[in-house]
Amino acid sequence: MRAPDAPGERVISTVLDPAVLTPLVVHTEAWINFDVGLLIDRFWANTINGLAYGSIYALVALGYTLVYGVLQLINFAHSEIFVIGVFGVYLTFLGLGFEPGALPNLPLAAIILDLILAGIVAMVVAGIAAVGLERVAYRPLRRRNAPRLAFLITAIGASFAIQQVIRIVRGSNPEGTIRLLPPSPVFTIFGAPVTNLQIVIILASIAMFVVADQFVNRSRLGRGIRAVAQDPATATLMGVNRERVIMITFLVGGVLAGVAALFYLMTIPQGAVYNGGFLLGIKAFTAAVLGGIGNLRGALLGGLILGVAENYGQSLFGGDWRDVVAFVLLVLVLMFRPTGILGESLARSRA
Repeated sequence: MRAPDAPGERVISTVLDPAVLTPLVVHTEAWINFDVGLLIDRFWANTINGLAYGSIYALVALGYTLVYGVLQLINFAHSEIFVIGVFGVYLTFLGLGFEPGALPNLPLAAIILDLILAGIVAMVVAGIAAVGLERVAYRPLRRRNAPRLAFLITAIGASFAIQQVIRIVRGSNPEGTIRLLPPSPVFTIFGAPVTNLQIVIILASIAMFVVADQFVNRSRLGRGIRAVAQDPATATLMGVNRERVIMITFLVGGVLAGVAALFYLMTIPQGAVYNGGFLLGIKAFTAAVLGGIGNLRGALLGGLILGVAENYGQSLFGGDWRDVVAFVLLVLVLMFRPTGILGESLARSRA
């Protein structure tokens, strides 16, 4: 006669019981909508949309990578600098007489001028906020030769402090979206429509990246940035004003975040909200690490790859898995390429 099942045998037989397996399979299929057909059908649409979103990530990621390249500091408060730029755009639109949800009845030339004005305001306020953050939060720590952990804790604290100040001043709810340039198809690529908004975002982001890249690699101030990134002490002995270089680095990062804020408010339906930079900031930092932290061209490449990959993942696994795909991609890349895809530091960058 067979002895009664051991406890381990009962567990195995229970797990393999079809009555137990079937609900597990059903729930797994409900959690993960693995739809290759949808991915193929929406491949080009996801690619174009992903490049547009990735361009915004890349502009914010440039701020992270510039500061890290010069100071070896992960400026987690940079996401709030971006939010300040978002509110700069939003309040400019309100000041020009536009209302949330209403489409402007203006000629295209007037809309373009209004967008340029809002972008300039966003760049100015975000740039000033970034320089102010450096002076208030980070410069006193450098003068006291504080350890790097103190800089990291200060960055996180500054991020929450700025976020809560915005919440107190403007409230907790999203304030709506003002779209001066409604998206409309211009042409198609393999049946996927390409809108005027996507064209503007992608081309303008690439143009801003080229300007930033040439500034760092060819201008006198850019050479100072690379010198401080390579060896701060030697750069100071050679006559480079280290504090001035650091200030310019934060200023450039803030200006780029202001441009990203304009594109964000033109695209994201949630509009201006005090914590709107949290997830986008994490993704932008992910893009910077993905391409190679401290590498300007890596930030652009990482942003574009991240934007496209999360759109593919949304079609393949379902909308709830969009953010998961983005961060899993980062883990996979760092497992095989710990320094990122390009992996070159700002100190060794070349034109």
